[in-house]
Amino acid sequence: MKKIGVLLFLLISSVGFSQNWKTSFEEAKQEANKENKKILLVFSGSDWCAPCMKLEKNVWKSDAFKKVAEEKYVLIKADYPKKKANQLSAELTESNNKLAEKYNKEGNFPLVVMLDKNGKVQGMTGFKNISAEEYIKLLATLEK
Repeated sequence: MKKIGVLLFLLISSVGFSQNWKTSFEEAKQEANKENKKILLVFSGSDWCAPCMKLEKNVWKSDAFKKVAEEKYVLIKADYPKKKANQLSAELTESNNKLAEKYNKEGNFPLVVMLDKNGKVQGMTGFKNISAEEYIKLLATLEK
């Protein structure tokens, strides 16, 4: 019985700190407006872009970022996988392409775009080989 309790606690605590990356920009804007948060839009090549994978592992999955993101940001990821096994639906690919037309015309990967709750660009950055804590500080400088 004790093991079940510990397992349940671990499951609940991990769910509490998991990120909720959206794929719908409209959903992200609605949530940002409702909760008065910034939108953090990330363009990523999850299975081919080495800096994207490093950013995912070192920053996005860090406990420090998860805590800040929960409080301040609505997260949305526009992913562009290349491997056949990771391909997105046609609808999601089209949605990501529309976001790229508006926010990533040069096709940079990774590209991190800070938006206000209405979708207006506040600032942009890319991969930096710094700690999660330093990256969080960098993101704060993009907020206006």
